[in-house]
Amino acid sequence: MENYIVSARKYRPMTFDTVVGQGALTVTLKNAIQSGRLAHAYLFCGPRGVGKTTCARIFAKTINCLNPQPNGEACGACESCMAFNEGRSYNIHELDAASNNSVEDIRVLIEQVRIPPQIGKYKVFIIDEVHMLSQAAFNAFLKTLEEPPHHAIFILATTEKHKILPTIMSRCQIYDFKRMGVNDIVGHLKHVAQQENIKVEDAALNIIAQKADGGMRDALSIFDQVASFCGGNITYQQTIENLNVLDFDYYFRLTDYCLEGKITECMLTLNEILAKGFEGQYFITGLSSHLRNLLVSQDAQTVELIEASEEVRAKYKEQAQRCKPKFLFRAMKLTNDCDLNYKQSQNKRLLIELTLIEMAQLSSDDGESSGLCPTKILKPIFKALHTPQATKQESTSNVTPQPTKREPSRTIQPTQQTPAAPQTPKTAPTSPLRGTGGLRGFSIRQTMQTATSPQQKAQTMHTEQVQILENQPVDTINLTVAWREFAVNLPQEDVAFSHRMNNMEPMLQEDGTTFLVIADNQSVQNELLKMQPRIEAYLHQRLRNGSLHMAVRLREVSDKKRVYSRVEQLNMMLQQSEGLRKLKEEFQLELN
Repeated sequence: MENYIVSARKYRPMTFDTVVGQGALTVTLKNAIQSGRLAHAYLFCGPRGVGKTTCARIFAKTINCLNPQPNGEACGACESCMAFNEGRSYNIHELDAASNNSVEDIRVLIEQVRIPPQIGKYKVFIIDEVHMLSQAAFNAFLKTLEEPPHHAIFILATTEKHKILPTIMSRCQIYDFKRMGVNDIVGHLKHVAQQENIKVEDAALNIIAQKADGGMRDALSIFDQVASFCGGNITYQQTIENLNVLDFDYYFRLTDYCLEGKITECMLTLNEILAKGFEGQYFITGLSSHLRNLLVSQDAQTVELIEASEEVRAKYKEQAQRCKPKFLFRAMKLTNDCDLNYKQSQNKRLLIELTLIEMAQLSSDDGESSGLCPTKILKPIFKALHTPQATKQESTSNVTPQPTKREPSRTIQPTQQTPAAPQTPKTAPTSPLRGTGGLRGFSIRQTMQTATSPQQKAQTMHTEQVQILENQPVDTINLTVAWREFAVNLPQEDVAFSHRMNNMEPMLQEDGTTFLVIADNQSVQNELLKMQPRIEAYLHQRLRNGSLHMAVRLREVSDKKRVYSRVEQLNMMLQQSEGLRKLKEEFQLELN
């Protein structure tokens, strides 16, 4: 039985023209060979499986060809080319830096550099995964890499360019290999399928190319795997089954359900997808890509951005005609938010279901919006759960109520009596201060915010308290505590006035209903008078006394506290303490 060779090795390019997806680099290398402008060191960078080592081998073969072709390719028939093809060339040395990364390995390489080539002009040293070299090995390699013999050429290949020392990179010509496009991979896979007599569907090759993520070696490995599974006839359905890829028909169906507002069908489709073992985030990212493809399909110039077969592109164009741009913008925003919040969510399935529910109601939302989210309230989801009575209530609730006329509010003056209606009994007006059970549950901030204006609110509250509160006895301690509570509960914008109130002490007068507050200056007096209705309204409720009244006056000279000197303070202490006087006399102390 003939030994089997995987496609990645069997169909490895042997010339620059057969390299896939790196046209700019191959042209540059061929021109350098034809003109004889060869550098002594090259650095090939790029992701895995894009042709770095392959191009290095083709380059080494071509520069040693004894009969180079006019197009810059090797002849493939001379002794040097034959030795290269058969793997017995002594002009090409490959070193795996992942397993030979020490200083001793570099010293052995340097010894080989000194030996000139036996056949051909150059001796080429290909160091793969060069970023795996140790720091000491890099330093030992610097001098040789900077000034090698004229017959030595180094080609360094790496997948992690950022790990290469700047001193190494400065001594090399750098070539960046790019990821291969889906079309390039599909074209090469078709060629391999023809050589192997395998029937394939274009949709299946597109799935393989997308799964390879720009790497030709990965694409050929996946191709071999699917070919073994399908038995020589690669179909789209067998490919997605073998690679565990979600069928794009699910995304087309979900989009149709969202456009038609069929939430139940969306939920059932999601359950079917999750039952097949697909991860929720994998589904939501695929849905985001599907919506993006629909968006670019609405313009003939951007439809080429879709990496899919012609059959799938036609389906995108057909569905895109039925999608409004606003729907696509909002849906993409919803799926993107779901993707961002997926890892932090504790109930991941619910997060996806909520996203689908909102998407299914976007098409019916015609209100003004920024395009980021629906502006209407979400409608009921499952119509089968609604009873006829509930449906009737829902229909009546959707009727816009007519605006009703508001009766002008009447302020009850303290000196007037408002006669009650003869037939309709009325209850006491509801106030945010009533039913609070004293201090517990009461918020002065709420009282201040609900008032239309401080003066009107205070006047109304004062009138109500006169009628509904009994005048409880008030003492100085309770008055001071209530005064401090009012100051603490003032809003943030009145923090300065709150500090002033904390430094004041209300003085209850002999009549038991009036308390005096002394202001240090005219500005503080004006603020107290402005705040007086609110203070009195709070104290009425807090102390259960509706007859309390605050009086404010400026501090007089006699009210100011005298500042005593140290000698005066000591004399006062001597007058009050007999023990202190005896101590002064016994030790004959003097006051200074």
